[in-house]
Amino acid sequence: MIPSVFDYVAPASLDEAVAALASAGEDAKVIAGGQSLMPVLRLRLAAPTVLVDLGRVPELRGVREDGDELVIGAMTTHHDVMHDPLVGEHARLLAEAASTVADPQIRHRGTIGGALVHADPAGDMGASVLALDGTFTAVGPSGRRNVPAADFFEDYFTTALADDEILAEIRIPKHTGWAAHYEKFNRVAHAWSIVGVAATVAVESGTVTQARVALTNMASVPIRARGVEELLTGRPADADTIRTAAEHAAEGTSPIGDGNADVEYRTHLARVLTRRAVTTAAGL
Repeated sequence: MIPSVFDYVAPASLDEAVAALASAGEDAKVIAGGQSLMPVLRLRLAAPTVLVDLGRVPELRGVREDGDELVIGAMTTHHDVMHDPLVGEHARLLAEAASTVADPQIRHRGTIGGALVHADPAGDMGASVLALDGTFTAVGPSGRRNVPAADFFEDYFTTALADDEILAEIRIPKHTGWAAHYEKFNRVAHAWSIVGVAATVAVESGTVTQARVALTNMASVPIRARGVEELLTGRPADADTIRTAAEHAAEGTSPIGDGNADVEYRTHLARVLTRRAVTTAAGL
């Protein structure tokens, strides 16, 4: 199939993009890398009257430091997130998650901002940003506002962004020296995660001093595994501690059953993958 007819706008700055989106009204769509939106357009599951392309807005790309935070432009590709030295040093979990996204072609074209705004609970980046206590900077006609990751994802394919707002950047507190791993399970290569686990831990003298764990596709939004974090923190970084903590991974979750997995199987996967993710992150 082919998309329905729409007007196309390619602004050269963020201000121009915001103005274009505001003037287009509710029927406009923003396109970043297009890896999620283009199939939807082709199937006519979305029929915007105007498409605002962010591909020519240079200020939305790249990674920089701002004090104790990393600032990642929304148009930064998964490939660049995966290989950026600042991300590798201060937010290793994002690089780990980005390396699992689809295939090299998608990673070179798809963007971190586009994936996060798409808000598919099976997407790989949302849980990682949530685990790192990230903040989303939205820009609209009324100016800038910051939305914590815990408040950004509202439901399936739904975020806190207003219709006239654009995600400009993601701000991540530095987790320098933290070990990290992203573990996911899917039926076939390049498919969406049936369940994924984003884990990052700080270990000192054999003890877990801090832990952050978040789950992919165990609810309508990414969700923190708070019980796991509490049972890891302050305890020895060993197999027994991790095994005990991982048994609590599914607490507070609400997985769905579908053609890929039923609720019981997803619950089982959450526990198994949490154990694997934390074990790998802890270097065991």
